[in-house]
Amino acid sequence: MVYVLRNRRFFVLEELFSLKQRYLNHFFKHLDLQAAENFLQALLKCRGTIVLTGVGKSGLIAKKIAVTMTSTGSRALYISPTNALHGDLGILSKDDLFIMLSKSGESDELLHLVPFLRNKGVSLLGIISNPSSRLAKACDLSMILPLEKELCPYNMAPTTSTSIQMIFGDVMAVALMKHQKFTLDAYALNHPAGSIGRKAKYKVKDLMLTGDKLPLCRPTDKLVDSLVELSNKRCGCLLVVDDQMMLKGIFTDGDLRRALLKQGADLLQITIEKVMSSHPRVVEPNRLAYEAVQLMEADPKRAITCMPVVDFEGVVQGLIRLHDIVQSGLV
Repeated sequence: MVYVLRNRRFFVLEELFSLKQRYLNHFFKHLDLQAAENFLQALLKCRGTIVLTGVGKSGLIAKKIAVTMTSTGSRALYISPTNALHGDLGILSKDDLFIMLSKSGESDELLHLVPFLRNKGVSLLGIISNPSSRLAKACDLSMILPLEKELCPYNMAPTTSTSIQMIFGDVMAVALMKHQKFTLDAYALNHPAGSIGRKAKYKVKDLMLTGDKLPLCRPTDKLVDSLVELSNKRCGCLLVVDDQMMLKGIFTDGDLRRALLKQGADLLQITIEKVMSSHPRVVEPNRLAYEAVQLMEADPKRAITCMPVVDFEGVVQGLIRLHDIVQSGLV
């Protein structure tokens, strides 16, 4: 009986996820891309601040969109409709853009704002799911979000409607980011703390091993003579370089194990150049450390844990290890 009940619970969840997917697909299928482009152009033309507001759940989505825009290079803020009517409208200027989020387009709190916004000379945009609503008609430009039905079985609780508001807002924020050519360095300045800040801040050169810590050998060195360097530096590899520090290849612990199994003790008397990998994956010192991790794991069948750092001419600058990147808290 317990097994049957558990299956029933899973069935309900599966049904709800399927419905959610269907309602979101309805949104994507019926979205007016030209209207979305017109909305984006209005945002791009804004010379002041993009101000967002909404009531209830739509207000929470408006707040999230505002902070996303702010963190990705657009001047945006959220004002609650109540506070707007009690003094916060004073922050607005004619250069600003005021966006109202509402599923029904009939929220009295938003409609009460319209005449005062008109008096301020602010451009008024709406993100609404009811094209015949009073708010849709009152706005200078309204983006109608196609809504089939709320996920709520009574079609009451904002579920699908808030999801599509979020999707539309996120797309607009990223579109602004792309049009404004918002750089990763600028993103890092806006996110100095937390995981995002670390990923956007640390570069390979900040974490790589350099100088005496590098495990180096020459192509003509015998393997038996290079084992001391491999063991003492504890990097799991040897960087094979010439007299000008040009990278010629890499020899790893894994290469050693595989070669010993294949050739036995005779292997120790041959030169490194005969057993090294001549075309290792490399990374430049100014690349993000997080990108180095992606390069290391680019081929799941041949994932690596260390990588030579070279300049554009192939001269070795350092060695980046997955261990050091993990220790930094990036992954």
